[in-house]
Amino acid sequence: MNRNRRPVVAANWKMHKTPEEAAAFWKAFSARLAGEPDRVDVVVCPPYPALPALHEAGMASRGVYLGAQNVHPASRGAFTGEVSMEMLRAVGCTHVIVGHSERRAQFAESDEMVAGKVRAVLDGGMTPILCVGESLAQREAGQAEAVVAGQLAAALEGVAPERASRVVVAYEPVWAIGTGRSAKAADAGDMAAKVRRRLAELAGDTAAGRIRILYGGSVSPDNFSGFLAQSEVDGALVGTASLDPESFFALVALAAAGSAADPARPAEADAGPGVSPDEGVGPAGPRGRGTAQEGDAQ
Repeated sequence: MNRNRRPVVAANWKMHKTPEEAAAFWKAFSARLAGEPDRVDVVVCPPYPALPALHEAGMASRGVYLGAQNVHPASRGAFTGEVSMEMLRAVGCTHVIVGHSERRAQFAESDEMVAGKVRAVLDGGMTPILCVGESLAQREAGQAEAVVAGQLAAALEGVAPERASRVVVAYEPVWAIGTGRSAKAADAGDMAAKVRRRLAELAGDTAAGRIRILYGGSVSPDNFSGFLAQSEVDGALVGTASLDPESFFALVALAAAGSAADPARPAEADAGPGVSPDEGVGPAGPRGRGTAQEGDAQ
């Protein structure tokens, strides 16, 4: 972890928790918070029905962001079962997961569709959490780096460097997601370094140096310290371990312990969680606790 980049710990609940269960999670999790969101971006991405419950629970007032697991790139239209950026903003979201391997594999999301979602999230003033990663067959064939590089290039095509710097990239080897089999910390760090080099080619050194790169894939309190010890890994996108408030808090506490008190962050963060000076939604780290409007497994 690089102390000049603010770490991110994001929970991807997938298809788990009703609104009532989400509210109970927040009550238990928030009781443990003692200033950690001052040092780490904490994002919770529940299923759609639980978004209003968490928004109304006052997550933003504690410096915790609310995120969605998906979005449609169009602002409105005949897209049965989809949601738009405007809808997500209305329930307080500031982050959106895009390109998760389960969406790519199970719902046939193409690189082109993922790119459209990245642009829609950026246009909406929110933070995309862009997922990239290779399958086991691709890794064993020696194609992991090429696959990830191609996913990055497709997702960020035409995105200006200043906008690209607002993206959070989550490297998730598909074979490690929800399997209990995580990548070795050194291997995750090596791929994160390759991701950053590719980002520098696509968006320039300055933007690449600002982008936070997360690891995702069977992250737990037992192995997270090893990933955080890698200089190019800036946090985690967490699945199973984020469903329990105690284990998710343990991950947040580990990231906070290794973080600088107030690392450099984009100017958009100055208005605080859920608020951007220009667009009403803050794309970066929390700041100005208590003054912001309520807004943001593997």
